[in-house]
Amino acid sequence: MDLATLVGLIGAFAIVVMAMVMGGDIGMFINVPSILIVFGGSLFAVMMKFELGHMLGLGKVMGKGFSFKLSKPETIIEEVVELAGLARKGGLLSLEGKEVSDDFLGKGIQLLVDGHDPDVVRTILSKEAKLASERHDVGAAIFSSFGDTGPAMGMIGTLIGLVAMLANMDDPKTIGPAMAVALLTTLYGAMLATMFALPVADKLRLRKGEEDRLRAMIIDALLAIQAGQNPRVIESMLQAYIAEGKRTTSGD
Repeated sequence: MDLATLVGLIGAFAIVVMAMVMGGDIGMFINVPSILIVFGGSLFAVMMKFELGHMLGLGKVMGKGFSFKLSKPETIIEEVVELAGLARKGGLLSLEGKEVSDDFLGKGIQLLVDGHDPDVVRTILSKEAKLASERHDVGAAIFSSFGDTGPAMGMIGTLIGLVAMLANMDDPKTIGPAMAVALLTTLYGAMLATMFALPVADKLRLRKGEEDRLRAMIIDALLAIQAGQNPRVIESMLQAYIAEGKRTTSGD
C-alpha cells in the first residue's frame, strides 16, 4: 500500500469536509442533480474518448496508484550479480530453472538459456517493456481526462442552474435550488479534478517511470550477463539506475 497516496487522498477530503462542517450543515453541500451532472456526465464523456475495455478495467488501473508491487532495484542487482557469477562459471545453461523475484527478469533469463542472439533478446524484451509502458500511458490518460472533464461538466451544471434560476425569477422558491445546482456542480468538478483524478494520473505516470527504469536496467543486466562481463563490473554499471544516496556495493 502506498501511504503517500492514501494519506494524501484522505487528508485532502478530510480538510474540505471539515471546512464544510465548520461552515454549517454539511447537508447543504449535497445535491443529487449536481452529483449526476459532474460524476455521471464526466464518466460518459470520458468513455467516448477510450475503448469500453479500458473503462471496465478502470478500477484495476486506479488500484495501481494505491498499491503497486514493483521489485526493488537493489534486490534485482543482487540477483543479477549472483546470476552473472553462475553464468561465468557454468555457462548460460546453468541459469535454467533459476528462481528470481521479477517475472520480466525471469523471461529474459529464459531467452538467454534458449541461446537467442543479443539483438533478439533486446528486441523481444524492449518490445514487451514498450507495450507495457503504453498500457500505463492509457491508464494515466483516462484519469487526466477526468481531471479535464470534471471542471467542464461543473461549468455545464453551473450554466444549467443559472438558466433555471433566471427563467424562474418570479418564483422565489426555485431560486435557492437552482443556485445550489449552479454552485455545487462547480465545487464537485473542482474536487473531482484537483483532489482525485489529476493526483492519481500523476501517480500512475510516476509508477510508469519507475517500471520503465527497472526494465531498462534488467535488459542491460541480461545483455551484460550474456556478454560474459565480470559480475562486479555489471554491479557497478547497474548502480547508475539507483539514486546516489541509496547505492551500495557487495563489499559494503
